Amino acid sequence: MYKLLRNILFWFDAEQVHYFSMNFLKLICKINFIKKIISKTYTPVDSPVTAFGLQFKNPVGLAAGFDKNAKYLTELEALGFGFIEIGTVTPLPQKGNDKPRLFRLPKDKALINRMGFNNDGVIVIAKRLKEWKEKRSEWSMVNGQSKTHSQFTPNSYRDHNSRLIIGGNIGKNKNTANEDAWKDYEICFRELFDWIDYFVVNVSSPNTPGLRELQQKDSLRKILSHLQNLNFNKEHPKPVLLKISPDLNESEIDDIIDLAIEINLDGLIISNTTISRDKLQTTNYKLQTIGSGGLSGKPLKGSSTQIVQYICKKTNNRILIIASGGIFDGDDAIEKINAGATLVQVWTGFIYEGPAIAKNICRSLP
Repeated sequence: MYKLLRNILFWFDAEQVHYFSMNFLKLICKINFIKKIISKTYTPVDSPVTAFGLQFKNPVGLAAGFDKNAKYLTELEALGFGFIEIGTVTPLPQKGNDKPRLFRLPKDKALINRMGFNNDGVIVIAKRLKEWKEKRSEWSMVNGQSKTHSQFTPNSYRDHNSRLIIGGNIGKNKNTANEDAWKDYEICFRELFDWIDYFVVNVSSPNTPGLRELQQKDSLRKILSHLQNLNFNKEHPKPVLLKISPDLNESEIDDIIDLAIEINLDGLIISNTTISRDKLQTTNYKLQTIGSGGLSGKPLKGSSTQIVQYICKKTNNRILIIASGGIFDGDDAIEKINAGATLVQVWTGFIYEGPAIAKNICRSLP
């Protein structure tokens, strides 16, 4: 059924279809009995995983970039994801790159995007998260939970039945100079701290000019050390992870491993999109017509898995890994877990496989 619907949706602009589909899902989920049917249909049996001090109801999450502005958390939860990563969030709102900026490569089961950190800005997104958490608190009270609204605290939502874990992927504004990037990450960290469960520092998107230069060891140390200093001064620090590029060489990966251990990072997300266009079935003419952007999907699976395996072996599994890249089904997820990952994230696979992807993957896991 979904394949037929997908074939129809693929006739239209990818970004427009994305927002049309999510807004339609949001609309029908306002009808309580329909939301319950969707949740019952797509939510997998709980298979809890504990990672960096948090309990995930299942190990399948939705990667950053899908719900950039935290508008669809309730609806995505109904589709069975164990965690949702919002963002990338920047201090100031920005429109991102010119459209069109999201393209499908059906022959390769891939996407190319050059979105450019389009988002509503951290103030608006933090407010939206706060309102969502408070609404959940009220829901718990109505449904017989002992916690009253007056007892609500920023972290009390962790005690709710849903247990949906929210990650915050943070970045810098396009116009912020790299030497001042640490200030942007600090702003996002402070504003989101009370409303998310973990942070992801994004310095690996290929769609913001110069951003990947921040993956160099000295630049990265400045950003991450500053965030960890802020974090460790909190009463209850939050996990901080780093999302890395699949295009790093072995020496650069080794630098990141050393830095992650040095400053006690909680984990790595492997990986972001690639600028490589190797071994694609899509014609060169079409690729040239599309132009620049980060490639995601099946072509990324092998390189992502290799990096997961390399880091886990090099560190003897000292660094927790969330694997992302080319995960479409249970076999893909098992490949990542066997390589050493603890959790997995999907994005492009969701587009190609449809709303049952989390349930199907969880069903296949041992």
